[in-house]
Amino acid sequence: MTTDSLRSGPGATGRSSGDGVHRARLPVREHLPARGRATAADVPVLDVVVPVYNEEKDLRPCVVRLNGHLARTFPYPFRITVADNASTDSTPAVAASLAAELPGVRYVRLAEKGRGRALRTVWEESDAPVLAYMDVDLSTDLNALLPLVAPLISGHSDLAIGSRLARSARVVRGPKREFISRAYNLILRSSLAAGFSDAQCGFKAIRREVAERLLPMVEDSGWFFDTELLVLAERAGLRIHEVPVDWIDDPASTVRIVRTATEDLKGVWRVGRALAVGALPLDRLARPFGDDPRDRALTGAERGLARQLVGFCCVGALSTLFYLALYSLFRLGVGPQLANGGALLASAVANTAANRRLTFGVRGRGGAVRHQAQGLVVFAIGLALTSGSLAALGAATGSPSHGTELAVLVTANLAATVLRFLLLRAWVFPERRTTERDDVGRPSPAAAVLPVRDEPKDVR
Repeated sequence: MTTDSLRSGPGATGRSSGDGVHRARLPVREHLPARGRATAADVPVLDVVVPVYNEEKDLRPCVVRLNGHLARTFPYPFRITVADNASTDSTPAVAASLAAELPGVRYVRLAEKGRGRALRTVWEESDAPVLAYMDVDLSTDLNALLPLVAPLISGHSDLAIGSRLARSARVVRGPKREFISRAYNLILRSSLAAGFSDAQCGFKAIRREVAERLLPMVEDSGWFFDTELLVLAERAGLRIHEVPVDWIDDPASTVRIVRTATEDLKGVWRVGRALAVGALPLDRLARPFGDDPRDRALTGAERGLARQLVGFCCVGALSTLFYLALYSLFRLGVGPQLANGGALLASAVANTAANRRLTFGVRGRGGAVRHQAQGLVVFAIGLALTSGSLAALGAATGSPSHGTELAVLVTANLAATVLRFLLLRAWVFPERRTTERDDVGRPSPAAAVLPVRDEPKDVR
């Protein structure tokens, strides 16, 4: 089977389809219904992708073993998809023979290399509600497969990953690969604030409705695909389940470590920059509450107030330091009123941008100009308070010292802080309540009515 035939199938969605893939929010996670004994005609619950490139020796034993394990232990219909990344040996012939011999095994041939490209192609066209992949060398113990996908089937989690770095994982590999793996994980934690423990383990799963929204945001088509997928999912607030695995290194692996590491670092820089400027519409991945009818009936739940207060205070503290530094700099050449106005204006623009992204979670460029304009109104209030304080100080003392001016300005800014937060929360970045809708545009009875932030209308 080729990618062209896949894209023409009944389950095809494509990256820019108009079938509702980019609706406002994700639906509620639900437990997949239990089924009786599987038949060949059943739509699979699980589609396991095995991406390969020149794996003529390992492919047959891998697929035969994986198929036998799933047939014995997996209680739902399943499919195994061999995704051939433009192999030049006899891998295509081996894959085609496996698809002909084993029910539930299919073969997809890609014209270009790239593990991420193979996973994207198969996952986008699959009709299975749970999508997974594993490396052809079967380094991961297959007993972890059911624990990997169970949280996705139950509706508890959105993605699941195998972890070689979890405390209870048992790993056999050389010190070089161990060092590289842990160093890469440290880079992700320090640069992208990643909370998951193992980005590159070839053992992952995702719910299909999440993949439909998430894959169009992932640019990489190679080995960084996994990391980018996980970072964006985590930043969007999706639930990632980790499974400790038993893993034995394949000494015959053909992965080029130096080249892969270089591409990964480039990917870290690209994703970090996109997240910093809010270029990704991650709000479209927001989940409502679960399947409890009491949760779905919520009509005005205010969420994240404590987090917003912490974020606002941190941004405010940094903005105050920035403001005072600018004021001291401007004061060297102009009077106190001009210095105060210039410093306050510059810090207000930076403060609005920081609160927009970090405190109130508004991502993307949509509405940025309007938010800055509203932020300037808040700035005018602060300017009136601080300028009035300086004017009162000058009238009272005549020629106050620089230290006295700073003390009065700090006091005036603290007095305006509460009012500023209330205006930002209620007026500049208000929460709008929206009702989830089904595919035909009617309100869904299973939808939660919860507040979400204004978001940009464009999708990359």
